[in-house]
Amino acid sequence: MLKYLSKFFFVLGEDKKKFVLLILVFTSASILEAIGISFIAPFLWLASNSSSLHQSPLLNWIYITLNFSSKDYFIVFCGLALISFFCLKSLLYFQAQSYINRFSFTSYGRLISRLLRAYLSVPYTFYLSRDTAGLIKNIILETQNFCYMSMLPILESTSNSISIIILLLLLAKTDILLLVIIFSIILPTFLLFYQLRSKARKWGQEESEAYHNMIRTINHSLGGIKETYMIGCQPYFINYMDMQAKQHLVAKSKFSNLGILPRIILETLLVVFLVLIILVYQIFLKENSQNLISVLSIFAVASIRLMPAMSQTLAAIGQLQKGSYALDMLYSDLKNVSSYKIKSDRPYQMLSGNLQTPAQLIQEPMSFTESIELKNVSYSYPNSDNLAIEKISLTIKRGESVAFIGKSGSGKTTLVDVILGLLEATKGEILVDGISICKNIRAWQNIIGYIPQSVFLVDDTIEKNIAFGVPENEINYEKLKRAIHSAQLAELIEQLPDGVKTAVGERGIRLSGGQRQRICIARVLYHERDILVLDEATAALDTETESQVTDAINALAGEKTIIIIAHRLSTIKNCDRIYLMNQGYIIKSGSSNEVLTEESVLT
Repeated sequence: MLKYLSKFFFVLGEDKKKFVLLILVFTSASILEAIGISFIAPFLWLASNSSSLHQSPLLNWIYITLNFSSKDYFIVFCGLALISFFCLKSLLYFQAQSYINRFSFTSYGRLISRLLRAYLSVPYTFYLSRDTAGLIKNIILETQNFCYMSMLPILESTSNSISIIILLLLLAKTDILLLVIIFSIILPTFLLFYQLRSKARKWGQEESEAYHNMIRTINHSLGGIKETYMIGCQPYFINYMDMQAKQHLVAKSKFSNLGILPRIILETLLVVFLVLIILVYQIFLKENSQNLISVLSIFAVASIRLMPAMSQTLAAIGQLQKGSYALDMLYSDLKNVSSYKIKSDRPYQMLSGNLQTPAQLIQEPMSFTESIELKNVSYSYPNSDNLAIEKISLTIKRGESVAFIGKSGSGKTTLVDVILGLLEATKGEILVDGISICKNIRAWQNIIGYIPQSVFLVDDTIEKNIAFGVPENEINYEKLKRAIHSAQLAELIEQLPDGVKTAVGERGIRLSGGQRQRICIARVLYHERDILVLDEATAALDTETESQVTDAINALAGEKTIIIIAHRLSTIKNCDRIYLMNQGYIIKSGSSNEVLTEESVLT
């Protein structure tokens, strides 16, 4: 349990101090509730036997001090006091419960943001072994499970445990035999649910894994909708989704059934308990009916809170075990983020349990006025003994256009990813105007624009795609206009009825490949990046469209530093220098005439 709580408080982050205070508030409300219940039995005793007033020193002192004219008035006073206490207690309990709900859901929202912030801040290598569906599942489902299956059950079980202890002490004071019989019936029930804890965790894992596969199925089927229709594989996705949905619902229903058991078992045990009490007192102890009624009345009053408290506590045991899988998932990922920060030189910080992203840190802008220099750069992927690139040394001057060519698997993309700062060089270093980019990766990336082969466009307007990541009320329309003109998009936008307000559709489905590429170029220009990196940016385009995009790129030559990965001669023929790569090495470099002796070197 201590290990569970350690993980719980780590995932909770900066809210753990409030959580401890919340437990105290909730516990205080539960104590007041238990005290209020404990007052009911004495009041009933006093109301049914007013002559016993003077047998209680406290009641007798209140009676004399307040100078009541009769015992009836005193009983009315006690009744009104009890009613007032219960009203006050109920109000405080409601306020405590409202505060708990507000805290829980606020923490839930913060955890979602914290987890997304963590995923957006880890090094790029994190994504080499993770899939998007799993990350989405953690953000949406596991955070919800943490709230409902860990946070709330801990609060409720702590509060209920306090109430149970107080009420059991009350019953023990009334009749020790009563307490013994209760323990003999309740303890086996707790042991039963404790033994079922592994089942609850297993069901939680099955539910989570099925949900993960459901998200993956949606991503695959709808993400490649054209391929899905053309291949005709709709039945495959539908059948697989049916299978995963069934597994998800079976696990969920099993756990729901487990949650019903505490109430059913305890209600049954309540009847058994009442019968046993009557048998013990009537047959074995030969007690008179008045004593029996007194004992049963105390038990009945205590049961008002005792039975629901025990039922909720037993259910919480199952919830905590089911939630342990979600807790482990969140703990593992958030812990990994911390380890990335320790292992790398990147400016990631963990403050008060929350990851501070590079954008949140004070950044000095990086100067780029002379050159980019790679000195003996090598890189090997995690869990690989082989170097993907080895001993790469070269210099790119400001305003130059360079290209990397070579067969598939020659190391071109890996080298560019290292230059982009997405991968950290295993050996060697990259210097910009003599300063290592490792000293300030974020500042380095702030001057680079990346244009991939498969352009990512959000399902929004052209202007929101160009001013990507900028709030609508902060878009600079002068910069937007210049970017559109430089990317040679002005003519296209003038022909559109809604201009820059035209929606592009999901992933830019309403635009051609060339138009999507030019929007991506405009995006880079809007953000005023000094260096453009084009990773097979025209590979999927036809000759005419490629020519249009290439013209837009060539128009930036001299003004921007351009780094290109390409397979087509037409894309790189105007580059100042070309590097031919093979098996992670640069084997040749020079002008297009010097390097491109035949087009086959590109394939």
